[in-house]
Amino acid sequence: MQALIDDGKQRMNGAIAALNKEFDKLRTGRASTALVDNIVVDYYGTPTPVSQLASVSVPDPKTLTIQPWDKGAFAAVEKAILASDLGLTPNNDGSVIRITIPALTEERRKELVKVAKKYTEDCKIAIRNVRRDLNDQLKSMEKEKEISEDERKKGEGDVQKLTDDFVKQADTAAAAKEKEILAI
Repeated sequence: MQALIDDGKQRMNGAIAALNKEFDKLRTGRASTALVDNIVVDYYGTPTPVSQLASVSVPDPKTLTIQPWDKGAFAAVEKAILASDLGLTPNNDGSVIRITIPALTEERRKELVKVAKKYTEDCKIAIRNVRRDLNDQLKSMEKEKEISEDERKKGEGDVQKLTDDFVKQADTAAAAKEKEILAI
């Protein structure tokens, strides 16, 4: 039964990790290399992530720099950034592409908070699905006479406690992200 709980803990940790990865992609008015992680460049006919054909850095909180290793990739990287849903405009000076992160409007901040809440709710749903799977496994173990009814009930209590802990972690992460988004 402990192996079952450990498996559930690992899967719930995965849900929290996925939530944090989604939060990293949300633009908060601060530059972050995670902003361009999902941008794919058509590099000589091959879809290639920006991070695989350029060095991405954050020289200051409002600027992101992208330095392609191949000079021929500048135009393709610029085109991919403009085509992305980030709403950012790259400036190319011939040796490096600079992206200045503009301050967010109040309306955009509220939209981003809604998106963050949706990501959090998706994470909570994933955590609850893990709980349901674990409880189903406990019931089948009881049916197979591997564990007693008391052990199943104790296991379900442990699973619920684990679920509550991870839901609290998701809420804490969401509150921190919301505070970050709303900070001016």
